[in-house]
Amino acid sequence: MRLINRKPNRPLAVFLLLVPFVLALIAYAVASDIRLAENPADKLLPAPSKIVATAERLFTEPDKRSGRILLWHDTAISLRRLGLGVMLSALAGLVFGLLIGLLPHLRAMFSGFVAVISMIPPLAILPILFIVFGLGELSKVVLIVIGITPFLIRDMSQRTLEIPREMIVKAETLGASTATIALRVALQQVLPRLIQSMRLSLGPAWLFLIAAEAIASDLGLGYRIFIVRRYLAMDVILTYVLWITLLAFALDWCLKKLSQKLFPWAEASL
Repeated sequence: MRLINRKPNRPLAVFLLLVPFVLALIAYAVASDIRLAENPADKLLPAPSKIVATAERLFTEPDKRSGRILLWHDTAISLRRLGLGVMLSALAGLVFGLLIGLLPHLRAMFSGFVAVISMIPPLAILPILFIVFGLGELSKVVLIVIGITPFLIRDMSQRTLEIPREMIVKAETLGASTATIALRVALQQVLPRLIQSMRLSLGPAWLFLIAAEAIASDLGLGYRIFIVRRYLAMDVILTYVLWITLLAFALDWCLKKLSQKLFPWAEASL
């Protein structure tokens, strides 16, 4: 049997899933041991045991000045900013994507404009956002919206264009108006794709959030990483990086399960 037709059983699939993570952990531990053997005071690659001890401290010990556990407080602040930005972007991407995909006049007017806007590096206009919206919460949310909305609009409009023409013609034959076609035909087809696009957008959304928090914020995960980097506290930085990675994976997993529950027919076809 050709390799392309062979599929691993469940135990083998789990084993193969874990192999890269174990290899990465082993590689890090070996590199850390080598550096610490040469220089016990080295801070670049702290020992895994030190990272575990640091993580335990960050997750459990309150700050002496505020009395709050800063890691949990930073997490709540960052997730609120991220959630608001992604939700607004998803809503805008869905609405404008449907309109551009369904209405030829709007497609002729805005498709090129959205394509050009999507090419602007969002981080390049971050200073402009701080000047226009200030250094508060709004500028950070706006950066996420500007960063991922054009991609969502383009993806939703393309998915709308891929809807079989026969479905729209049948709806028109039955007397459906443009609004009815948009809500009863197109919307049902693009919603599963919207969730998939949101999953793909989580990475860039985190990037924009961390960048904004690092530059202009006094709370949040990005701010904390930026602050401790001046002390070369790599154990703290790596703990925060691993925590952000875990949060991103958890959000992606939740969106995947939501899609499977709401649109099982779409998941089965992927």
